[in-house]
Amino acid sequence: MMGGSWTHRLARPLVRPLVGTGVTPNHITTLRLITGLMAAAALLPGDSEWTWWGGWLWLLSAFLDRADGELARIGNMATPEGRAWDCLVDNIVNPVFFVAIGVGLRNSSLGDWAIVLGLIAGVSLFLCGHWSEVLEQRQNLTVKAYSGAFGFDIDDLLYLFAPLAWLNWLLPILVGAAIGATLMALLTGWRLRRLIAVQALQTGEAGDAA
Repeated sequence: MMGGSWTHRLARPLVRPLVGTGVTPNHITTLRLITGLMAAAALLPGDSEWTWWGGWLWLLSAFLDRADGELARIGNMATPEGRAWDCLVDNIVNPVFFVAIGVGLRNSSLGDWAIVLGLIAGVSLFLCGHWSEVLEQRQNLTVKAYSGAFGFDIDDLLYLFAPLAWLNWLLPILVGAAIGATLMALLTGWRLRRLIAVQALQTGEAGDAA
C-alpha cells in the first residue's frame, strides 16, 4: 500500500480516473504553473476581492502540486524529465507568489519595505528549493532534504496561505516568510556544502585506497 502525506492520499483517488486517458503528470504540472502564476497576479493589486480569488487559485495550485506526483506514481509515468519540470515549476511559482504578496502590500503599513521583504522571501525560497534539489540529487534521491511528520510534509504549509489570504493576514506571513525562508536557505546551503565536503573526502579516500 502506497504511503505519502495526507494531501497525497487525498489527491490519489481524484487523479486515478486520469490513468490511461492521455493526461500526463507534465500536463498537471503545467496547469500548476498557470494557476500559481494567476494566483500571484491576483495578489498584485492589493485589493481584497482579488486577494480572495488569489487564495482560491493558490489552493488549486497547491493541490495540483500533489496531484502530478500521484498520477506519476499510480500511472507508472514517473520520469527524470518530469521530476525536473516539477522542480522547476516549484522554483518559479513559490518565489513569485511571495514577491507578489510584497507588491500587493506596498500600500500597507510596511510601505515599499513590503516589496523588499517579498523579494527577500522569493529569492530565499528559490535558493532553498534549488539547493534542496541538489542535496537530494547528490544522495541519489534516496533521502528527502526535509521530511515531514504526523502525515504532513513541509510543503503542506503551502495550503495555509489560501485561508491566510482570505483572512487578510498576508502582512505577518510576509514578514515571517522573509525571516523563515532566509534561515531555511542558509541551513540548506550549509547542509549542501557539508555534504559536498564529505563526499569529496570519501572520493579522495577511495582514490587513495585504489
